[in-house]
Amino acid sequence: METNPQDVTRSPGTSAIFMVYGLNKNEDAKSTVKNLCGEFAALVRSMRKRYPDAYPSAVFGFGAEIWGELFPNEPRPKELETFKEIKGAKHTAVSTKGDLFFHIRAQDTDVAYELAAIISSKINEVVYHIDEVHGFRYFDGRTIIGFVDGTENPENDDAVSFGVIGDEDGYFKGGSYAFVQKYLHDMKTWNELPVTEQEKVIGRRRYTDEELGEDIKPANAHNAVTNITDDSGKELKIVRANMPFANPSKGEFGTYFIGYASTFSTTKRMLENMFIGEPEGNYDKLLDFSNPVTGTLFFVPSFELLEKLAE
Repeated sequence: METNPQDVTRSPGTSAIFMVYGLNKNEDAKSTVKNLCGEFAALVRSMRKRYPDAYPSAVFGFGAEIWGELFPNEPRPKELETFKEIKGAKHTAVSTKGDLFFHIRAQDTDVAYELAAIISSKINEVVYHIDEVHGFRYFDGRTIIGFVDGTENPENDDAVSFGVIGDEDGYFKGGSYAFVQKYLHDMKTWNELPVTEQEKVIGRRRYTDEELGEDIKPANAHNAVTNITDDSGKELKIVRANMPFANPSKGEFGTYFIGYASTFSTTKRMLENMFIGEPEGNYDKLLDFSNPVTGTLFFVPSFELLEKLAE
């Protein structure tokens, strides 16, 4: 059967909304979510017809704890698990709860809001709020800390290869594992750091986005610890759709990290490198300035499987 992935490999867009919900434990809640499974593809298509110039898209995913309750007669994605915190000597990738996840993107904020509002209206009676973040494009695709984000993201066929399950797991072909973390940045300390030192933390030039040479790039630079390979030496990647967010009056500045991958094990290795280090202790220097306050794994079915789950 031909499978169509959800919009996991789309460009981050100009505006994004990330919503994480918990699901009430009753039959009405389960029925409501299954109804949304059946309507979701048509809802996204409708928004694209209404606002073609805004390129709206949406992703719908499920947490490990709720999968078996919603779909007891369906097999379980083999790498879908409750994320276990990764504790390093200095920093911890925390684990937080989440049953349902929505990632909404558009070129226009009003269109992203409209899609988020429609989705929420369909399930608000049976869910409870866990987290919601509104992301925006910052200048030329930079993070709040000033560096270009997603430079090494795979593109085109590579994005599909790394971000979407293929024939190796036929039942879940077209699906994806989505891991999300909300990072808060210590901007005062970061801005006090000279640009040349910031560049060593990231591993790239701030203004030109040029990668630092190996002779000056530290082993614990962000782009060094997140660069991993398989046993044959082939580089392993994930599809990042990170977005900056901010609430200046609260002094809150951050990055919403989201990584889509055909296997969660790839993302997990990157996280272990970041928080524990390889070798141990060589943790990601960026974590001295950026603190993750959430961490949840979701599975994103293909559109075809999503409609099957509605049955």
